[in-house]
Amino acid sequence: MEKPNHLKAVLFDMDGVLFNSMPYHSIAWHEVMESHGLHLSREEAFLHEGRTGASTINIVYQRQFGCEADPELIRQLYEEKCQAFARFPEPEVMPGAADLLRKVKESGLQPVLVTGSGQHTLFNRLDHSFPGIFDREHMVTAYDVKYGKPHPEPYLMGLQKAGVKADEAVVVENAPLGVQAGVAAGIFTVAVNTGPIADQVLLDAGADLLLPSMQALCDRWEQLF
Repeated sequence: MEKPNHLKAVLFDMDGVLFNSMPYHSIAWHEVMESHGLHLSREEAFLHEGRTGASTINIVYQRQFGCEADPELIRQLYEEKCQAFARFPEPEVMPGAADLLRKVKESGLQPVLVTGSGQHTLFNRLDHSFPGIFDREHMVTAYDVKYGKPHPEPYLMGLQKAGVKADEAVVVENAPLGVQAGVAAGIFTVAVNTGPIADQVLLDAGADLLLPSMQALCDRWEQLF
């Protein structure tokens, strides 16, 4: 996909892009699933990053039992997973993320948050860690969409909230499902490989550009865009 000639907005994923929170999420998912007799390894949890919690639970449940989970079980499991996640220390800001967000904001570009998360604790940390960058009118969360990533709906909604076209935006993602969602929405998609998955997985998902970290993207931002 071509890089945008007239960039107006940058759409950021949250977990694994702005915060180094995915290791905590993977442990929480694994422990809660196992406690209910469901099998989801920490490694597989990284590959489901970007899905809504309900979707992740249903995929694992259908794989084991051949049917969808009861809505009450989904609610219970996701609540337990949120509680397990909340017991960890606050996740650190991803190196390079704050500087990149400042560059984006100071350039007059619109930052938009597009996350599959419904964790209120992380939303509160956005204001604390990146003051003055995001506002609720420019956030897409698990509560806003019917279809989570890899469906394009979250990023299409992000474009709508920013008031821009697909060729006026860039997506910053770290997960294969998120990359698929950005590409499906027709947006130039940058993958930053901040997790344990192989680079090729992100390239196979359709990433237009692959970098090893948020710091690398920050350092090359002016050169690239």
